[in-house]
Amino acid sequence: MKDQIVLITGGTSGYGKAMAKAFTDAGAKVVIAARKENELKDTAKEIGCDFLRMDVTDYCAWLEAKKMILEKYGRLDVLINNAGGGIAIKNVADQTKEEIDKAIALNLNSVIYGANVFAPVMCGQGSGTIINISSVCAKECWPEWSVYAAAKAGVLNFSKGLYTELQNQGVRVTCLIPAQAATRFQSAAGLADSTCKLGVEDIAETALFICKLPARAVVEEVTVWGIDQVVVPL
Repeated sequence: MKDQIVLITGGTSGYGKAMAKAFTDAGAKVVIAARKENELKDTAKEIGCDFLRMDVTDYCAWLEAKKMILEKYGRLDVLINNAGGGIAIKNVADQTKEEIDKAIALNLNSVIYGANVFAPVMCGQGSGTIINISSVCAKECWPEWSVYAAAKAGVLNFSKGLYTELQNQGVRVTCLIPAQAATRFQSAAGLADSTCKLGVEDIAETALFICKLPARAVVEEVTVWGIDQVVVPL
């Protein structure tokens, strides 16, 4: 990964911060993106990476991100669409339109925006890897998670379709599907913090493995469970 340029959204906490550290340690030049400038500066200083303040639900912010990265680095080798959140984990009938729209915008639209803006860059290079972070909610069903699950299922199928479009231009697309892990996701969604065994470092190492594969190999999708999480399908 030495000197490869990597953009990670949602890079100040959870999976994003862990991935930023893992890729930086592997020799990549990492740019983390998030909305809160103070957290960005602190995280970037701690890890030793670059940062970019942006709202991933704003398409114009993606265009600004592309301009900044190309002006400073001239290319982008890895895009990790990691930013996301539960927004409102409750029954569909109890959600407001604003909550529904926000969940879809953050968890699905932002991923599509990122790919739309940076896929032409990678195609022009003839190389690149896009990793879209989904969730096991894309494959399994739980009460109150329906809207979030719909967005994450969209991420999974979008990733598969995107790969078919970019494959012949040397660009790889992977959907990384984490199970419940010890992140700030639960508290941000108004839930109790997780005590499960799966750690953010496990997801970071998976992302790094995907990118370190030779260019001739691609991971279509990978699901990472904590050994202690039990799921009984419907």
